[in-house]
Amino acid sequence: MNDSLEFDREHVWHPYTSMVDPLPVYPVASATGVRIRLADGRELIDGMSSWWCAIHGYNHPDLNAAVRAQLDAAAHVMFGGLTHRPATDLARTLVELTPPGLQHVFFCDSGSVAVEVAIKMAIQYWRAVGRPGKHRLATIRGGYHGDTFGAMGICDPVTGMHERFRHVLPEHLFAARPRARPGEALHPDDLAGMAQLLAAHHQEVAAVVLEPVVQGAGGMWFYAPEYLNHVKALCDRYDVLLVFDEIATGFGRTGPLFACEHADVEPDILCLGKALTGGYMSLAATLTTSRVAHGISQDGGVLMHGPTFMANPLACAVAKRSIDLLFENDWPSQVSAIESQLASGLAPYAAFPHVRDVRVFGAIGVVQTRDPVDVAAMQRVFVEAGVWIRPFNDLVYLMPPYVISPDDLERVTKAVGLGLDAIR
Repeated sequence: MNDSLEFDREHVWHPYTSMVDPLPVYPVASATGVRIRLADGRELIDGMSSWWCAIHGYNHPDLNAAVRAQLDAAAHVMFGGLTHRPATDLARTLVELTPPGLQHVFFCDSGSVAVEVAIKMAIQYWRAVGRPGKHRLATIRGGYHGDTFGAMGICDPVTGMHERFRHVLPEHLFAARPRARPGEALHPDDLAGMAQLLAAHHQEVAAVVLEPVVQGAGGMWFYAPEYLNHVKALCDRYDVLLVFDEIATGFGRTGPLFACEHADVEPDILCLGKALTGGYMSLAATLTTSRVAHGISQDGGVLMHGPTFMANPLACAVAKRSIDLLFENDWPSQVSAIESQLASGLAPYAAFPHVRDVRVFGAIGVVQTRDPVDVAAMQRVFVEAGVWIRPFNDLVYLMPPYVISPDDLERVTKAVGLGLDAIR
């Protein structure tokens, strides 16, 4: 393993790291349930669901069986000119579960690509219906939508981690993010920002793109669901499409199956990913309405996108089983219990002098520090405490698997305190 780790340091480029001064990595031997077993025998309780996706934990027998059964039939076939039962079964499930207007499913490889497809759908739609001037996008500050170029263009220029690309990215339109948190009334400035932006620019705006209620990697901010109703009314008024990026929030993370249900708002385009396969395979989906799909497709039009591995049969089969497992496990009760324990377990840290804020929403807990943390140093504290938490910038955040036990979650929240103590 030492040789492997040395090779990793010299040749393997990990996300958001330097090859000159790389952050430490911890070799994994196996993972089962909510525990990641390192090569040296230590076990870590996973507080991250491997970046939101492993909602059922690891090495789940039902998900393993779904992959094995599909593997015996076909691991992959191209989706151009062919189809297969795992894709149609999954598409049928997604159409049944998402808001009723979303009737058409485009499968793709990852969350970033799902956003790219949504952008293409919006721009192609307006061009197809004779309004090519509607080609820009509007969004709010603090967002994160992925690392590919189209997605980067609608991430926050600073907190979205892509400021070094600003000189080559398309210039889109940003309103201030809503300051009202869930349960609070919208502030007049929350109402004015997007309203003023669309009043001035609606003739050139193809779509508003939002992470509903929860902004993820752009700052882990939770905002009042009523803002979605406000933006939906504006989009209807100014004839602008509405895109919801639910890659992080989809499949129960905030309580309802989809975060847009907090406001009962239906988008024109919906992006799904991350937890879609329960963390087993990379798969995403972009759903849209008949208005958009038929608009693009009129007069022989086609959507100009076609990933090589779209609708991979293994990924579709395990995604279908993962969704079924959600309902079998009563995810609302699981998420509600996690939310309650996160709230009580993290609340004491609000009194720490170097903590700016503590916030919890659904199965997401965030401790925001006043200054950026030393990721490598804090990570070592967490590993020594037997938990896996990956902070970034000024955020120590948790989104555990739904199957985590109260005892294990208590160990995770207590470990946050150890990490904070280390930076006092």
